[in-house]
Amino acid sequence: MLTRVLTLSALFLSTVAHAQTPAPAAMAEKPIPATVKVSLQTTGGTIVLELEKDRAPITTANFLRYVDQKRLDGTVFYRALTIVKDPLFGLLQGGPRNDPKRVLKPIPVEPTTKTGLSHKDGTISMARGAPNSANGDFFITVGDMSALDANPKAPGDNLGFAAFGRVVEGMDVVRKLLGSPISPTLGA
Repeated sequence: MLTRVLTLSALFLSTVAHAQTPAPAAMAEKPIPATVKVSLQTTGGTIVLELEKDRAPITTANFLRYVDQKRLDGTVFYRALTIVKDPLFGLLQGGPRNDPKRVLKPIPVEPTTKTGLSHKDGTISMARGAPNSANGDFFITVGDMSALDANPKAPGDNLGFAAFGRVVEGMDVVRKLLGSPISPTLGA
């Protein structure tokens, strides 16, 4: 098994990844997409992600480069966005936060219309500003946030965000971190 380790702070992350063994062909009607598991060790507990190597290969490879090169070690979840009516609905964002020593070359967006993934509860996705500007910053959704999916009918930048996996263990940790006290002065 392949193993990867990463550490974010305070919310520090440490990751361990391993390839998932696909089910025998006789047991499945169609092939199961290849995935890689990554374990984020945070001060709040462990979050295990299952990343979509087949359906989102560019985005997954990019995230794994950050893990393998330890560019996420010691970084933090620096943004918690919630909705006033439901403080445990929103997203938790972390990564190198444009630290020039940690950031790699940006990657193109793999829109959800291409990957077939969607921003449901527990989805991990790449953060970005302009199209094709994603680097190592990522977020985890809490609740159905499919409004972040690509929408080809919308005007302007309609690519959405590149979902590339999901939380398979530790959503309680994500919710706990999302509900943690935030600084009223630090801003995003």
